[in-house]
Amino acid sequence: MRQLFNGIFEDSGKLLAAGSGRFFNEEIVRVGNAEYREWDPRRSKLAAAIVKGLRNVEIPADSKILYLGAAHGYTVSFLSQICSTGRIYAVEFAPRVARELVMLAGKRSNILPIIEDANQPNLYYHHLESVDIVYEDVAQRNQVEILVKNCNLFLKRGGLAMIAIKARSVDVAEKPAKIFAEAKRQLEEHFRIVDYRGLEPLQKDHAFFVCVKR
Repeated sequence: MRQLFNGIFEDSGKLLAAGSGRFFNEEIVRVGNAEYREWDPRRSKLAAAIVKGLRNVEIPADSKILYLGAAHGYTVSFLSQICSTGRIYAVEFAPRVARELVMLAGKRSNILPIIEDANQPNLYYHHLESVDIVYEDVAQRNQVEILVKNCNLFLKRGGLAMIAIKARSVDVAEKPAKIFAEAKRQLEEHFRIVDYRGLEPLQKDHAFFVCVKR
């Protein structure tokens, strides 16, 4: 077994996260007295980016994370174990998946679900503190704009901004490479980009950026 980052490991081609409990029918790997959850890169953009060689994703155990587009909480559940002494503010707007997110939060005390629109951070401003990381996986045309608005309000200077860009949510007719290039240009107006990975074939028409707030 090889450690990649805090709480994140690779073993026999599988990506693993330290921590006990099964939340999404994932495989549990036991090594000695320790348990690890298999992290499927076809279900998580962050896992896919790590498998594709992402470097700048060290997430300390005490990190405070604002997660935009939490859905039912698959990736959130792994971050909650990596950030074992930290806190995950998980924003989701769709009622059906938000119910599953709330159920997950009942099992993981460091997940705080926020049922609001990530495009309107003023609606949940009073729920948050400053955070170390803003992570976005929102399939909307103005993905970069949503990230910028939330980072301006909540991200500490020098903090990390991570975003999974879904090309087909921006423009179904345009070539993904052109959309990713435009996203890079927009991000560079506000951040310093420290890593970029295309996520094919694990995540179709997706790219992943890691940025630092200036």
